[in-house]
Amino acid sequence: MAVYEIPLSPRPQSFSITFPNGVTYVLRLIYLFTPDDCWLLDISDAQGNPIVCGIPLVTGADLLAQYAYAGFGCKMFVTTDGDPMAVPRFFNLGITAHLYIEAP
Repeated sequence: MAVYEIPLSPRPQSFSITFPNGVTYVLRLIYLFTPDDCWLLDISDAQGNPIVCGIPLVTGADLLAQYAYAGFGCKMFVTTDGDPMAVPRFFNLGITAHLYIEAP
């Protein structure tokens, strides 16, 4: 098992990344300024066709578990320095809040 951090910054962003299954995906992160503020993750194929949209970056769970049918071939989780269960906020993503991929 290997764990890799996905480098992020505290701003909306979109980029390509190759998952451990060898497939390249486009990740898009946006922040919702609502009473339940949160970061959301969209995953598209390399051509930009949506696969899964609106995954909230919450701590304490495999973000991809319910999407096993998509064949991502890994787990994805988020944690925050100092308080691993603290939900990432707008200004700490990629600084003290980190997104990881865990390959089997």
